[in-house]
Amino acid sequence: MHVEQVLIKPLLTEKSSIETENTNRYVFKVQRKANKYQIKDAVEAMFDVKVVDVKTAVLPGKVKRAGRLTKKSSSWKKAYIKIQDGQKLELFQGI
Repeated sequence: MHVEQVLIKPLLTEKSSIETENTNRYVFKVQRKANKYQIKDAVEAMFDVKVVDVKTAVLPGKVKRAGRLTKKSSSWKKAYIKIQDGQKLELFQGI
């Protein structure tokens, strides 16, 4: 899996913003098949920072109603990435 394919998008929510301010930990949506080593390498290559720790969570899909039928969205994986103190990620470069 290539470095560009591992990270899908950053998750910019209120909870992740508080996590970033307090513990220098960023949250990303990642590919389901990506492991912690691939995630670490992708973040270090794309943002030029030193990753200290990676924690992952696989979130189950939700069941939604579509009229009489029910549909299930697919499950997805998110990664909590802690970077070295004094460094930060510029998520909106060039905007």
